[in-house]
Amino acid sequence: MSKMGDMAATIEELRNAAAAINDAANWLAEAFGAKEPAEETPATEPALTLEEVRAVLADKSRAGHTAEIRSLLQKYGADRLSKVDPGRYGELLADAEGIGAPEESADSLGRGGAAE
Repeated sequence: MSKMGDMAATIEELRNAAAAINDAANWLAEAFGAKEPAEETPATEPALTLEEVRAVLADKSRAGHTAEIRSLLQKYGADRLSKVDPGRYGELLADAEGIGAPEESADSLGRGGAAE
């Protein structure tokens, strides 16, 4: 299972890298006046798959954030990932990125965010 999660994470990283390269190419083309037909540059991102989202959430859960993941799924009206509307996977992943981030885990005094 771990290898599948790693593979899914690698695939997601490759897709993100491809999108970043495409954005850079578009910026360069615009900055230096290269004219490309608008039809060749798709305006929409490729749809996220259940497996890609599951891999990210599984990594967060393994890092000790299972309760936050459950709460996040409830925010999207589901008790498990398979019941989340696939059209909202992008929003879900954006929210999940904040889970476990250093800014959330410490208060203004540098102490952990958990109640004592």
